[in-house]
Amino acid sequence: MNAVSNASNASKKILIADDDASIRLVLSQAFTRLGYQVRATGNATTLLKWVFDGEGDLVVTDVVMPDENVFDVLPRIRKERPKLPVIVMSAQNTLLTAVSAAEIGAFDYVPKPFDLDDMTSAARRALARPADPEAAKAQARAVRDERLPLIGRSGPMQDVYRTVARLVGADLTVLILGESGTGKELVARALHDMGRRRDGKFVVINLAAVPRERVETELFGRDDGDSGKLVEADGGTLFLDEIGDMPLDAQTRLLRVIDGSEPALNPKTGRRPNVRLIAATNRDLRALIQQGLFREDLFFRLNVAPIRLPPLRDRVEDIPDLARAFLLRANREGLPAKTIDSGALERLKLHAWPGNVRELENLIRRICALYAEELISARIVERELADHQAPVPGQDGPLTLSQLVERHLGGYFAEQPDGVPPVGLYDRVLEEVERPLIQLTLAATRGNQVRAAEILGLNRNTLRKKIQDLGVEMSRGRR
Repeated sequence: MNAVSNASNASKKILIADDDASIRLVLSQAFTRLGYQVRATGNATTLLKWVFDGEGDLVVTDVVMPDENVFDVLPRIRKERPKLPVIVMSAQNTLLTAVSAAEIGAFDYVPKPFDLDDMTSAARRALARPADPEAAKAQARAVRDERLPLIGRSGPMQDVYRTVARLVGADLTVLILGESGTGKELVARALHDMGRRRDGKFVVINLAAVPRERVETELFGRDDGDSGKLVEADGGTLFLDEIGDMPLDAQTRLLRVIDGSEPALNPKTGRRPNVRLIAATNRDLRALIQQGLFREDLFFRLNVAPIRLPPLRDRVEDIPDLARAFLLRANREGLPAKTIDSGALERLKLHAWPGNVRELENLIRRICALYAEELISARIVERELADHQAPVPGQDGPLTLSQLVERHLGGYFAEQPDGVPPVGLYDRVLEEVERPLIQLTLAATRGNQVRAAEILGLNRNTLRKKIQDLGVEMSRGRR
């Protein structure tokens, strides 16, 4: 920090409140070296007196003070001095703490133990806020939001937060429902990180990405010593992503393990794994039950505490906050720093977002990487959306099957982190086409496999094996 910068800082005063004398000393010395004036206290009462007397250009305070909780104090500070920025510190590093700080108007939330450079950087941002009050508020929200696993203040997201808050203290099995890209794994991880199992492992298995013949091995292990994901998650949380893609035989075994009829032992402890199950799916499990593709008894075992995540099109008011947070995240990860104007944000709100939040984040990353402009305009957004949803030239009638598949797969690729799907995509796509093709053919022939094989151009034994491998529901009728 040069002398000129120190001189400009000298007119700014930072108020520090923390009952830990060592933290007060470290922060006071750091801010003093940067040229700021500093006052420090160990209680909220003194802090309030200074604020009400008009002192300070920035407040840096711990949440839990000997006399008051700062979450109770901050609304009074906001009412008395609405433009005074407040940075909140807390050793209770949970999503609820961060969300609470955001909801009551803190400029930033810094978890303890903090990096001193992060703290001084946050202070500089707070003291150099834009003159436009609305721009300042938007930037402050983006700084807070970028660190949160879930972003948004819309009504649907508030419902999600309330449900998560009720479930973190319990150890119930949770079923998370929502379209691809809505953040199901983020919710599952938040439930783990804030719950009583936070010190255990959070183990993920994506059932849509695992070949069907390997699902049981991945979950329950092998006889050669590989214990599987269930044992790996002992003491923690097992997240079964895309549970709707689990084969029926694996569903049956999972149900037996859950109800205790099949012993599953951790070889290290000799006891049953103590695991919290969280499952998620973008499919309609009740429809799969009707089709014979999902066990109803397993559904009831998993659907103890459901959480339904809204698609992005149902919470478009969150798009500006999401876009700004993704811009900050992209910059932190090495992409060029950019801002976005109001016209671009309005254009983003008009998009249908079939890939939901993941599609929006990928779009923001792509723009940061490909465009030299520092300000993202509506023209840039329009160009990117058009390039990725170009209409089929000369297409007047309904799309062909090939065009529908291409469009669906294009959206699927756009939804993936970094645009790259999990390995094994070819077999998964063929399976997705084969299952409905065989099922519809069997339905048309009333279960007559000889006739169905003839229509499909398959050998009857080949068809029979595919019916078994794909878990195809058999229509009633002749076999």
